[in-house]
Amino acid sequence: MTASTHRRIVVRPDDAAFVPYDRYGEPVPGMYWVNISLDRDTGCGMFLLRMDPGSRSLPHEHVDYEEFHVLKGALVDDDGSVFGPGAIVSFRPGTCHSSTAPEGCTLLVSLRCGNRLLSAEEAGKLPEA
Repeated sequence: MTASTHRRIVVRPDDAAFVPYDRYGEPVPGMYWVNISLDRDTGCGMFLLRMDPGSRSLPHEHVDYEEFHVLKGALVDDDGSVFGPGAIVSFRPGTCHSSTAPEGCTLLVSLRCGNRLLSAEEAGKLPEA
C-alpha cells in the first residue's frame, strides 16, 4: 500500500503496487518497482525494487553513490558477492556491475544521481556471477 499526502509518502513493501521496472525505457524482464521519490530527470531519489527469481539487472555504471537495503531474499553481484536480508550496500561512483536474484529479492534503493547503462562491449568486460 502507498499512502500519500502533501506532507509524506508511506509505502509498505508487502502490499505496495509494484509496476514493471522501466527506468531505462523498456521494462526489464522480471523486475518491478514502486517509485517513492525518484526524479526521472535527475535520477535522484528512492524506490522499492522487486526482482523475480532468476532476473538480472542491466549492466550499468554508478555516476554517483547508490545505496540499497536488502529487505527480502538475496542479491548476487557479478563478482559473486551475496547480499542477504538486512544488508546495506553502498556502491561508489564509477562502479560498473550487474546483479542477479537467483531466488528473488526486494530492495530499498537510494540514488544520488542516475546510472549510465553500459554498452555491449563494456558489459562484456564484467565478471560472470
